[in-house]
Amino acid sequence: MTAIQVGGIEDHIHALVLAPPTIAPSQIAQYLKGDSSKWIHEEFSKMRGFEWQVGYGGFTVSKSQVPELIEYIKNQREHHGKKTFRKSIWSC
Repeated sequence: MTAIQVGGIEDHIHALVLAPPTIAPSQIAQYLKGDSSKWIHEEFSKMRGFEWQVGYGGFTVSKSQVPELIEYIKNQREHHGKKTFRKSIWSC
């Protein structure tokens, strides 16, 4: 897997990841959550209680959508300044 763009705000992240079709989306989420949790617990002693929420969202995109998605991920703070994450997910 290769991380193309990762970003987010305090309560969630977005990650554009290039992965072979042999890796299931659930496995990608498990790798991202597991490895980052381990790193956070080892490097930041005050965050030993950190844990990811249950669940994840995964989407596929075509190559033509990649540049727009990279910009969307880079601008999460601005995007969610207009609409909170919780409002975004419940308005779908």
